[in-house]
Amino acid sequence: MRKTVTCGALLSLAAQLALAQPAPSPEGELSAPSDTDRAAGYCDFVRGVGSAEAALEQGPELFGAFGVVNAGEATGGAGTTPLGEPTPRVTAGLNFDFVGLYRGHAIRKRAEADCRRQRAVAVLEAAIRQGSGLGEEAALEARARVLEEALPQAEAMLTALRNDMKQGQVTLEEMNAVQVRLDALRQLATSTQVARERLAARPRFEAGAQLESVLKELRAADDQFEEYNGALRRSRAWRVSLRGGYDELIDADQDVPLFGQLTLAYNLGHLWQGSANARAREGRRRATLDDVAGVPQRITELVAELRAVQRTEEGRLREVTTLVSDLEGQLQSLEALQTREIRRFRGYLLLELARLRAEQAYLRAHVESLQGFLGARAP
Repeated sequence: MRKTVTCGALLSLAAQLALAQPAPSPEGELSAPSDTDRAAGYCDFVRGVGSAEAALEQGPELFGAFGVVNAGEATGGAGTTPLGEPTPRVTAGLNFDFVGLYRGHAIRKRAEADCRRQRAVAVLEAAIRQGSGLGEEAALEARARVLEEALPQAEAMLTALRNDMKQGQVTLEEMNAVQVRLDALRQLATSTQVARERLAARPRFEAGAQLESVLKELRAADDQFEEYNGALRRSRAWRVSLRGGYDELIDADQDVPLFGQLTLAYNLGHLWQGSANARAREGRRRATLDDVAGVPQRITELVAELRAVQRTEEGRLREVTTLVSDLEGQLQSLEALQTREIRRFRGYLLLELARLRAEQAYLRAHVESLQGFLGARAP
């Protein structure tokens, strides 16, 4: 009967401790991964490691022991003396450290911070891989649309000139001049397609993301990661444990062979941890900034390069826009003139205007993309 009551008490204690253990944090707590999330595998890894470590911190510890102890009393010359005689002893039970609940939670949060950090690194590495071509994808697409519309018209113009040459209305030199301009448009369309395919093979930078914002996210996640590391180091100075279970001395008279014990322990080394953790956190931040081969340094260099490209492209866009307006004005003034020479000259202008419009579309889209990636420039 006594053993039955003891086993029931142990099972009840184990069930209560298991129910008190918090459930694992759901995946994607900080940010849900996208379909192109290149850090998804790394996040699964660190979350799995964190859950495995947290399970040991937050779970109760089952223990058991068997041995021989001195028990009983013996009569000596000076009276009753606890000399005792060897008695077998059986001990079994559960030990639970309440500070482990905090450590397990901090371990999972540290894994989430590590996941955030890796996601930011993956996004910034994609931007570094794009290099000075960042933002060019939309520009190439805009140029391709203009050329796709202009090339059939240019082909039809060349066909008409060939028919006119057969009738002696156009010289070979005139037709060759148009052919050269048309070949330039074809070459521009081909180079545009090749550039688009080359950029498509590289990792894509997330649309709508700004380089400096993602860099700030990386620094914040890295700082949070170290903050949780410091919290875990501080938590090791404390222990608040509840220990209880079955403890029986064989062949000894015991009313209830159960025991329970609440232990509070504090390591005085915690008094010197604060300044050391602060120094470690600040040192990690400075080491990240000073690493010449690190992502922050390379992103800083890329931003400076893209700023220069943006200024150059804005200047070219103003020049090309002026040329397009000038050619459009010339074409309008030639509409009323219908001589053969004027028609040929109008054809030259149309081909040149098509090239300039393609360049204008490229520059406008490129500047807009760079503004989106870089944000507003400081005054």
